[in-house]
Amino acid sequence: MTRPTVRYKYLDALTTAFVVILLVSNLVAQKVCLIGGFAVSGAILLFPVTYIFGDVFTEIYGFAASRRAIWLGFFGTGLLYLMGAITIALPPAPGWHNQQAFATVFGFIPRILAASLIAFWSGEFANSYTMAKLKLMTNGRMLWTRTIGSTIVGQAVDTTVVIVLTFAGTVPFRILVHMIVTGYLLKVGYEVLATPITYLVIDWLKHAENADAFDRQESFNPFSFSAKAENFRED
Repeated sequence: MTRPTVRYKYLDALTTAFVVILLVSNLVAQKVCLIGGFAVSGAILLFPVTYIFGDVFTEIYGFAASRRAIWLGFFGTGLLYLMGAITIALPPAPGWHNQQAFATVFGFIPRILAASLIAFWSGEFANSYTMAKLKLMTNGRMLWTRTIGSTIVGQAVDTTVVIVLTFAGTVPFRILVHMIVTGYLLKVGYEVLATPITYLVIDWLKHAENADAFDRQESFNPFSFSAKAENFRED
């Protein structure tokens, strides 16, 4: 029997928050900060949160909802880059002397731009795919195995892709590996520490939405927009 279409209370708000956090992460990524003796991008403060959102989308609403959010984030980030480039290229008005500061904040080097978009897309899909598959393997038990497991996979893909595409050929291989390992451990550590909060949010949303997705018949093709997850609680 075909299930009725379900309208969720919080999915649109969560998707909007996901995209906003992603865009802000890209803006603050320009600053290199010193945290715990490590020089890291300002994005480290927010970007890992997008993977927590990915876990929430996949766990509660299904892979299709996560796929929709990822594509919205991808195109939103692309629009940010495009409008930044166009606005920088426009001549500043007489008397406005902040062109260089504006270009510093909103100017993106094409190589970094491409690396960021590719890494985000591949890492987020790797995260959600792993999350959905682990849920099927555990039959919905042991949430921590999939929140942490998906993070380990997704952040490995994201960090490796963005560092390699951005810096390969410009820094020694040893430094390249060090950057990947350092960034990866910081991101994974961040999300492991956030696991209790993730548990609370997921538990609350499952009851609020009366949903608990199992992607047993879902197409995991990132370019397919069918939605076949069983989005109802099984307890």
